[in-house]
Amino acid sequence: MTSRFEKPSQSVKRVVITGLGALSPVGLNAQDTWTNVLKGQSGISKITKFDTTGFDTQIAGEVKGFNPDLYIEKKEQKKMDTFIHYAIACAKMALEMSQLKLTEDQLKRTGVFIGSGMGGLPMIEEQLEKLRTRGPGRISPFFIPGVITNLASGQVSIAIGAKGPNYSITSACATGVHSIGEAFNYIRYGKCDYMLAGGVEATVCGSAVGGFGAMRALSTKNDTPEKASRPFDKARDGFVLAEGGAVFVLESLESAEKRGATILCEINGYGASSDASHFTTPAPEGDGGRRAMGNALLDAQLKPDQISYINAHATSTPVGDGLETLAIKNLFGDHSKKVWVSGTKSMTGHLLGAAGALESAFCVLAIRDQIAPPTINLENPSDECTLDYIPHEARSGKIIHTLNNSFGFGGTNGCLIFSAL
Repeated sequence: MTSRFEKPSQSVKRVVITGLGALSPVGLNAQDTWTNVLKGQSGISKITKFDTTGFDTQIAGEVKGFNPDLYIEKKEQKKMDTFIHYAIACAKMALEMSQLKLTEDQLKRTGVFIGSGMGGLPMIEEQLEKLRTRGPGRISPFFIPGVITNLASGQVSIAIGAKGPNYSITSACATGVHSIGEAFNYIRYGKCDYMLAGGVEATVCGSAVGGFGAMRALSTKNDTPEKASRPFDKARDGFVLAEGGAVFVLESLESAEKRGATILCEINGYGASSDASHFTTPAPEGDGGRRAMGNALLDAQLKPDQISYINAHATSTPVGDGLETLAIKNLFGDHSKKVWVSGTKSMTGHLLGAAGALESAFCVLAIRDQIAPPTINLENPSDECTLDYIPHEARSGKIIHTLNNSFGFGGTNGCLIFSAL
């Protein structure tokens, strides 16, 4: 196989994806999630995980029907909050897809970077209530290891026996992209041979919905949940909280070819930046997002007009969607009129620290199947939102290079570029 890209050094390895596991409000594995997203199916519904009486927002994207017994021994489950269950499930699904059978020596060169934006918030709520009502003697001994974010990576490394580095990056809603991007660096610079990387989140609980609600960040379209998340639309009124995750298996192209693995695509570029502007509002003109996308293009040695499809961050907030659109226009110039863009949070809701991982999965599968997912609920585009957002229905066509955007509180931005081989 010949390379279409000349890398700057022979010592830098090309990195490919050979496995993918996912859980989302629209599916309990990657393929079901992808099939339903292509159909334009919404996973947003009334919250069932707690009593929403008194909350302004009463809707979310819950993972429905997940059975942890399929992935974790029952006696171990109570030691972990749900986000760790999701991490183990996604990691095992990814390994199964990759058909990777690791030897003891290979496990010493296998790392795990699975991040979470907020960790075990539901268990924190539960244990604090016990402390308040029943005293410190009732606190679970598994409270701390069940909620800290790095236990997503830690428990996965234990479950699969990986003895390379394991830690969790936390960068708000850019967590998933940064985790995959750093794992990409570990493989291409030879620090590890195999990496499991992605993001997970499970914070559909009162404190998260109440906290984001107090910021006026959430949609309150409680009577029409499936229409509540509407990126780029004039009637958007905030994001819809959601849960789930996605984990990838990364390895070098040389390794994947040697063992005859099915390769989904190549990771070709990773860019990050900081707004250095405001802790929640994006920088003026989307400057931070523009520079992150530019850094990813530079890393991939691609020009803007080579990008076929962008999975936008597109949270459905009044400010964010417009500034991301402006950032794309400023970077892509005339090509911004031609590049396909979609906001898949319109169907999945916003998975916070897992969003970038799940949306990276959509970029990868768009290349595999040569079809881009739609933006649903885009009925009247906002005046400043004038890109080609693939409204309502998925679109087939030639897709070679895809770009995923993830931007988070604290002005943290991450972008990944995926390419067909």
